[in-house]
Amino acid sequence: MGEYVQIILRTSAAFAALLVIARILGKQLLSNMTFHDFATGITLGAIAANLAFNPKIGSSDLLLSLAVFTAISYAITVVAIRSRKARKWITGSPTVLIENGKMMEGNMKKVHYSLDSLIQSLREKDVFDLEEVDYAVLENNGKLSVMKKPAYRPVTRNDLHLAAPPASRFPIELIMDGRLIERNLADYGVSRTWLLSRLEKRGKRVEDVFYAVKSTDGKLRLDFYEDRLEEPVDQEQNGAGQGGITNGG
Repeated sequence: MGEYVQIILRTSAAFAALLVIARILGKQLLSNMTFHDFATGITLGAIAANLAFNPKIGSSDLLLSLAVFTAISYAITVVAIRSRKARKWITGSPTVLIENGKMMEGNMKKVHYSLDSLIQSLREKDVFDLEEVDYAVLENNGKLSVMKKPAYRPVTRNDLHLAAPPASRFPIELIMDGRLIERNLADYGVSRTWLLSRLEKRGKRVEDVFYAVKSTDGKLRLDFYEDRLEEPVDQEQNGAGQGGITNGG
């Protein structure tokens, strides 16, 4: 029984340690896996696995190893941010695979990137004809960035000489899980009285709301715990002087 308790405690410690380390190292480790991030993730995972399941190695030794490796990885990240030369050596640099519509076979061999991999990556970008591609760059995280030739690029409002649409506002979350998000009310200048009055008109309280957001068009969108309403959008704040409520998409 004591052995099982030890495994539970060590596994919990490993999980908690990885969460703390992930917070310290930042979102880069999760979203943009470079050479450095890959090596860091593999090593931290191996140490954490030993911490959880290898009783032959002391917990204190493994926690110290995690702490030291985290400090080293964090220091490398700081150096990479401050020095372009160091960043290039640590994370590598992008590689051009297609230039002016021509495949760069030498660069593909240098990074061990096969023609099959290139064609597959292009298909993932909705490109099925190499004739459409002007440039293709293999980024440090292994993803392919593609710039199409002008004739194959999507038409924009600028191409059609149309006026730019009005600037949209960032959606503001006001209620989640039946609780007011006080910080958003204060940061974005949303009146608590206004919000409560909108709910009162519906005969609802904050506790009845699963999710409420002031969307990019200035409308208040509500989702209640009881999804019986046919008209979930409050447009009174839209600035058009309309006191009614209309259907929302």
